[in-house]
Amino acid sequence: MFQHKRFNSELTFFQKVKDLDYILILCIVLLSIISVFVMYSTDGGEILYHTKSHFIKILVFFTLMMVISFFNIKFWHTSYIFYFSIILLLIWVAMYGIKASGSQRWVDLYFIVLQPSELMKIGIILCLAKYYHRLKIDSVNSLLSITVALTIIIIPIILVLAQPDLGTSILIAFSGLIILWLGGVKIKYFFVSFITFLISLPFIISFLKPYQKLRILTFLDPDRDPLGAGYQIIQSKIAIGSGGLSGKGFLKGTQSYLEFLPEKHTDFIFTLFSEEFGFLGSIGLLIIYTIIIVRIIRIGVLSRSNFAKFFCFGFAFAIFIYIVVNLSMVLGLLPIVGSPLPIMSYGGSSMLATMIGFGIVLSAKINHRQTIA
Repeated sequence: MFQHKRFNSELTFFQKVKDLDYILILCIVLLSIISVFVMYSTDGGEILYHTKSHFIKILVFFTLMMVISFFNIKFWHTSYIFYFSIILLLIWVAMYGIKASGSQRWVDLYFIVLQPSELMKIGIILCLAKYYHRLKIDSVNSLLSITVALTIIIIPIILVLAQPDLGTSILIAFSGLIILWLGGVKIKYFFVSFITFLISLPFIISFLKPYQKLRILTFLDPDRDPLGAGYQIIQSKIAIGSGGLSGKGFLKGTQSYLEFLPEKHTDFIFTLFSEEFGFLGSIGLLIIYTIIIVRIIRIGVLSRSNFAKFFCFGFAFAIFIYIVVNLSMVLGLLPIVGSPLPIMSYGGSSMLATMIGFGIVLSAKINHRQTIA
């Protein structure tokens, strides 16, 4: 009787604090601390712009994560509003966005320069989790429900591709498709879609931008232009290999400090980390990520709400994909597609989206006994 009353009424503040997942929070804090030290290393062992900015963003967004965690999980049933708000921001970016390096991906909100496509990585999971939460099982594989779900995925992909940002659009697609699979869409539809994609691949490649085609060619043969398009990936592999078993030591990465490695504070942050802390340090970092993913999945398993389950499982898969794509990219196993390493890489929009995701997961943990009709 006591439990029934407690978990069907609003929890007190202290009950919420007690129900937090402190192992997950500890891993996020540990990862944040590591990222600040690595960012300090990218600034040459000085507290310069990237270190200061990264540290401030961690403090602000971690606080935001904790605030979000105390929201009732029912709050996120407004996810359709969240999704369409990001769609409007993507349209705004297409018309009035900030241009840089040939891309138009950012919008100036005065207090932050936001990349809405990063928020869509969370928005797509929330929206589809809400959609499949109340969808009847016998309707999941109907033409109408699949069409609606694919439309939810395709609209932001088109807007992001127009920026152009192929890497983020692929990650959004993966995040959306995993929810379709979790929602019960039959595997045969994924198989048919995959075969259709392979058949149409030459047609798709013809629409890629010249620099995107160059990235694919560079991936296939980095040595074709070692001082140009292949320079980044060649230097990345040299740096990772030179780290050896235990690394060269903190602030002693020669590839980084001699400026052989461009963009080391963003997508290639793992390269610098691996050079300084070696194979053992890299394994340690991956163990932290693994614990984070396992804890998110555990919260999904514990949750009574299908909405919370869909979000937790989808977000865990998304984090896994971001890590795999980033590491495969810096190791030369995938073309360079511009995929940040969660929390570690410099970038406000990516960190904001990741911390919002963690906040929702923690909210699901606090309210894991709550059933939502």
